[in-house]
Amino acid sequence: MPFTFLLSFRHALVVMSLLSLLNTANTWAHGNTPASLQGVHVPTTPGLVEGSDPIVIDKETAIQLGKALFWDVNVGSDGMACASCHFHAGADARYKNQLSPGQINAAQPSPTEFNRTASGAQGGPNYTLKRSDFPLHQFANPKDHSSTLLFNTDDSVSSAGVFLAEYQNTIPTLTDDACRPNHDPLFHVNNLSTRQVQTRQAPSVINAAFNFRNFWDGRANNIFNGVTPFGVRDHKALIWVVEASGTAVQQTIHLENAALASQAVGPALNTTEMSCQQRTFPELGRKLLSRAPLATQTIHPNDSVLAALRKDSGIGLNTTYAAMIKKAFAPRYWSGKGEFGQAFIAKAPAYSQLEANFSFYFGLALQLYQQTLISDQTPFDTPRLAGFPQMPTGLNTKQRRGLQVFLNAHCSECHKGPTLTSAAHPEVYTASDSFSAPRLINRKTINGSFNGGGVAQGLIDEGYFNTSVTPTAEDLGVGGDDPFGNPLSFSEQYLQQLRDNSAVIDPIAMNSCDLDNAFVQDYKKTELTDDPYLKGDCFDRSIYAKIPLPAVIEAELQKNNGGRFMVATQGAFKVPTLRNIELTGPYMHNGSLLTLEQVIDFYFRGGNANNPHHFATLVFQQAISQREKADLVAFLISLTDERVRWERAPFDHPELRVPHGHKKTADAKVPEWAADNFITVPAIGKQGRDEHLGPLKAFHTYLQK
Repeated sequence: MPFTFLLSFRHALVVMSLLSLLNTANTWAHGNTPASLQGVHVPTTPGLVEGSDPIVIDKETAIQLGKALFWDVNVGSDGMACASCHFHAGADARYKNQLSPGQINAAQPSPTEFNRTASGAQGGPNYTLKRSDFPLHQFANPKDHSSTLLFNTDDSVSSAGVFLAEYQNTIPTLTDDACRPNHDPLFHVNNLSTRQVQTRQAPSVINAAFNFRNFWDGRANNIFNGVTPFGVRDHKALIWVVEASGTAVQQTIHLENAALASQAVGPALNTTEMSCQQRTFPELGRKLLSRAPLATQTIHPNDSVLAALRKDSGIGLNTTYAAMIKKAFAPRYWSGKGEFGQAFIAKAPAYSQLEANFSFYFGLALQLYQQTLISDQTPFDTPRLAGFPQMPTGLNTKQRRGLQVFLNAHCSECHKGPTLTSAAHPEVYTASDSFSAPRLINRKTINGSFNGGGVAQGLIDEGYFNTSVTPTAEDLGVGGDDPFGNPLSFSEQYLQQLRDNSAVIDPIAMNSCDLDNAFVQDYKKTELTDDPYLKGDCFDRSIYAKIPLPAVIEAELQKNNGGRFMVATQGAFKVPTLRNIELTGPYMHNGSLLTLEQVIDFYFRGGNANNPHHFATLVFQQAISQREKADLVAFLISLTDERVRWERAPFDHPELRVPHGHKKTADAKVPEWAADNFITVPAIGKQGRDEHLGPLKAFHTYLQK
């Protein structure tokens, strides 16, 4: 059924005592300490593992399947696993061949070269990052973004993926696909192609289970359609299901709270991340189904998930992907007989149902595995002291001072709730003692003024903000479109609905009465009409259930920045979690900041630019002393889970060889490509890394000056 938030949730919350607010008037404006994550449940996907006829009939096997697929280099066309960009605290710690030019810069849509780096080097493909290359935007006074700009680039620090090549076939005995190499006009050294690098930094997968949408721009939809990241937007997404009669038919499937599954099916076919061009999921299924999972990779004998399936040799699992799928998923999704689509390769056999539905198993198995990667055992998650704000008992004196700086600077307005991000599922970040209703769009004070006076109210996608990391044109973020020409943004959909009664693509509630700054606050009565699009009941906020008339909206949109109907989504990106932030640098969607100190400088100077939709209400120039900065860093480090630092269960994993830049020679098998260097991530068991390996460290510690 369509996904909606019932307003009765808020009605049940409006019982907080006004007296308690008065008693804390001096500090309430800064907010209370976000709640612990312990005991917070991951939003469930109805019908997935529960109910009378679930999709997954063996959850344990499905999790094993998901972990195997996540870490298996066979999934990629040329040795890239999902984990190749998420092997270090769920993120990427590589520092060679990690630069990407401004490929999605709207002001320069077809870059042909890289910029020089801040250290003075040429940069470009196969470059080794240095500490002195950061930040990517440097000011004479790091505390003042109006001071002289010393260095600037639209290059980004991201993650190396696959070589540019065209898919031809799979060879059962080989790890890599058979692909025809293409000369890469951008990623090459001399006449040798190098691995392509993504346009955005890889965020951590740890605690991503709580996100309502995934990817920096939110394109991985909350609803999984079984095939692509785009939910109900993709009308062609169909899977095969065997009906009670025994006949297999193609059906649409819309699974709620499954953004992880939507995200999972994106990189596997992305032609810069993991796949040769034109490869399909049925072809990937044909490649993998008969193979032993992790066939060339060592599994630790004490792996918390895979130990029972480990071969005696220690390399690979003693089963096949097909057997795992059949054990994990209900037979109606794989037991059909006959042909299920023509093969990619001419004269090859038609696909089986197992092959045709491979994207379905792939997405859901990875979701169930990643839902086990919950980091909730930090000093921040300890019991709270009485008083306001509530201080976790696990914090030392310096960290408590840092938490107070965090609250005073309004950081918790965006990094809210137990996951420390407002991009989480609204039912996760909305505290039980809050007045707020769960919402996905909102109307907030964005700027101090526009057109020389007044206050600008902007419609936003909750959890996606323009903080002026880069000029808006360099990357539109959630303000961009999906492949079908529809806005990724919920707010843009809402605008279209109010303008011309257009149908909203994503089945979510968009209620005028739930907005922080309702339209009745700055529109005249004659400019408003009753909201006909309400879902549920507004209860005590029914007086705010008014929307501007279409003619009024059109008049406002002609004004600077949309006037009173500003939609502040262009250049807005998902708010990342702060949990384990110590270990997940470099920071921001473009990897432009190296250290937590640089991140603090960025926020306390009010960003890098003066974007029209900059969230100046919260990201503005404000003073911070050296002691306060050190205290704030100490608080952020308290958000590290020692299980993550030492890769203890559930964060243990198989062995992984990760491409890490290139040699100067050609690849022995593909002479058009530069030969890879590799780093070996060792197999780790549930007890975690030993003292010899040592703990995971902050990204900047791996770089030379």
